[in-house]
Amino acid sequence: MKKEKVSLFDRALFGKIMAYAKPYQGYYYLVMVSAILLSAFSTLTPYLLKVAVDDYITPRLYEGLLFFILIMLATLLLEVIFQYVFVYFANWLGQMIVKDLRATLFQKLIHFKMAYFDTSAVGRLVTRAVNDIETIASIFSQGLFMIIADFLKMGLVIFVMLYMNWELSLIVFSVLPVILYATRVFQKSMKKAFEEVRKEIANLNTFVQERISGMKIVQLFGREVAEQATFNAINERHKKAWLKTVWFNSIFFPVAEISTSVTIGLLVWYGGFNTLNGGAISLGTLFLFIQLSQMLFRPLRQIADKFNTLQMGMVAAERVFNIIATESSIEDRGNIRVTQMEGKIQVEDLQFSYLPGEPVLKGISLAVNPGETVAIVGATGAGKSTLINLITRFYEFEKGDIKIDGTSIRDYPLASLRNQVSLVMQDVFLFADSILNNITLYNAALSKEDVIEAAKAIGVHKFIESLPGGYDYNVQERGVMLSAGQRQLIAFLRAYMAKPTILVLDEATSSVDTFSEELIQKATDRITKDKTSIVIAHRLATIKKADRIIVMDQGEIIESGTHAELLKKENGAYQKLHQLQFSQQAVV
Repeated sequence: MKKEKVSLFDRALFGKIMAYAKPYQGYYYLVMVSAILLSAFSTLTPYLLKVAVDDYITPRLYEGLLFFILIMLATLLLEVIFQYVFVYFANWLGQMIVKDLRATLFQKLIHFKMAYFDTSAVGRLVTRAVNDIETIASIFSQGLFMIIADFLKMGLVIFVMLYMNWELSLIVFSVLPVILYATRVFQKSMKKAFEEVRKEIANLNTFVQERISGMKIVQLFGREVAEQATFNAINERHKKAWLKTVWFNSIFFPVAEISTSVTIGLLVWYGGFNTLNGGAISLGTLFLFIQLSQMLFRPLRQIADKFNTLQMGMVAAERVFNIIATESSIEDRGNIRVTQMEGKIQVEDLQFSYLPGEPVLKGISLAVNPGETVAIVGATGAGKSTLINLITRFYEFEKGDIKIDGTSIRDYPLASLRNQVSLVMQDVFLFADSILNNITLYNAALSKEDVIEAAKAIGVHKFIESLPGGYDYNVQERGVMLSAGQRQLIAFLRAYMAKPTILVLDEATSSVDTFSEELIQKATDRITKDKTSIVIAHRLATIKKADRIIVMDQGEIIESGTHAELLKKENGAYQKLHQLQFSQQAVV
């Protein structure tokens, strides 16, 4: 895995993040102004205490002390108000920015071509879209603005110290290099540790997501113990990565606390003796420097952690913007929009490879007439599903062309093309939602009455009504509450509701029971009527009625004809497939 190196002050990257703050520019300035005022009022409070001690308490001038105390309370109240404004709107701004950034990322993801998802782990993408986005929010809530506020406060504290007494200032500044050095070492160490933490979180997410998705395989092959051992190893690495951060914290913060205590001790020693001997340092000034030293060192102790928060946010932003910058979308430059196609398909010398040098389709040519049903058969890996993926433009072909109604599919806008093509796959995907929503996909133009009418038309209404809640039945994640055949029926209805010109059935009956297959066959007859249909099937009994059958092998078309014509070909590939399949069924 390539190690990600991101500079803490990567201006180009930071500029990309801040571009998302432009719609909220007013709130950005509000946070900055509140940070300045917060620094001023927080520094003013100890100075007012110094004045109270020197001008009122020490000389015992109680007249006017109550009014001065009210001024101190008003200052404290203003500090609290600006603290609230600063914290609330810094967090608010961070959440608004990441909301927009998350929307941009998701929009990018849903337009990627399938080849991108073939090589990208789902768990890692989920980490980018959820965990990393939230980490970016911390740039504003806990990183950038907090650091700015701390630097403003520290600068103001140093100015007040030097203005009030240079001798006591030197005492404080003499300890400052120790804190600065420790902070720098801590920052570098924590940066490496947090990078390791982020990597292990991504590994953990990826592993858990894959194992939960493939739990049937894990249990079927008795992999529980082995997978638990692997998980424990990843979990152990994750724990160790976090413990590194704990270890660095456990060293740094005691050093910072000791340095603060030493500074206070030196101030009390020097200032106390000076005060007792009638020197220029007053008791109020001594109190002021004790408070100011804590105000100076406290941000220094925390600023390393905030820098790490900022660094984590920048690393997360780099990962997210890398995805956003990825050019892996299908080119959508077509300008020929159609609302209804005739459905004539022409495949001309089509070539395609998933991997360079390993051709899957080797220059195939094929014509399908409007309203014709063409079945494609062949061994696994022959290129049947690949051809379908190219017609729907899930992948881009390398050479040749695919035309619909005489126009290259690249000249149609993707939305226009896919509105005319419906695909029913072997592995039907259903969302964790109601049957109705899985059919309409929240298309406001499709009412429940329309769905019921369509369900009756293709013969699946009774099946849906038999379920608890009928059309409102929640199928749960990936449709696990339904059988494979039932999921197929839902997919057929979904395809039928789309009113496509071209219908593609990819192994739609390969893993269903006999009863479901009968329903699916009836549904197939209904939805393929008057439509250009391409049917990919292993079970040859389901394609006898096809107008034409194409036999593919190793990326080439080797036979073509009707069921009867292909059976008459001696030693033909289709004849062998037919004999092999039906002889196996006879044995069973």
